[in-house]
Amino acid sequence: NLEFWELTENGGSQWKVEEMPGDCGHEFVNGEVSNYFATSFLCLKRQVINLLDEGYSGEELDEQPPIQIADYCGRTDCGCTYQITVCLLDENQELLQEFKPEPVTLDPESDCSWKELTHSFTEYGPGVRFISFEHGGQDTNYWDGWFGVRVTASSVSIEL
Repeated sequence: NLEFWELTENGGSQWKVEEMPGDCGHEFVNGEVSNYFATSFLCLKRQVINLLDEGYSGEELDEQPPIQIADYCGRTDCGCTYQITVCLLDENQELLQEFKPEPVTLDPESDCSWKELTHSFTEYGPGVRFISFEHGGQDTNYWDGWFGVRVTASSVSIEL
């Protein structure tokens, strides 16, 4: 479940995986996704993707193809925050470009169904070889247990 992820913050009751719709959740926007990650108090996880190991050539990557990221967050019964940081890195894992929007606050008094967050990296310069994808969040009521943000269907795609 967390096989490819490094836990960068693991507060409270840590991460866990739940099935849709799960504890206090909504059905997902399509039937292909059946699980999500649940957070507690400030949980962040990161995955570093080696693009060469994934089959892309340096020449293809140096042409700066658009790199799309997508992620979904939600929560229905407890206020929470969601945050994401995605970095394009060179061969030495030095930063080329970063996407780090302000944290999203989900309020159970409003619509807290699954929210899609997307971003497209373009014109980032040659040299990208790795992508660091980190996301997570926490509950805003500081309840004991997994009352933080739910995240699912994370993706990175490169348009060659």
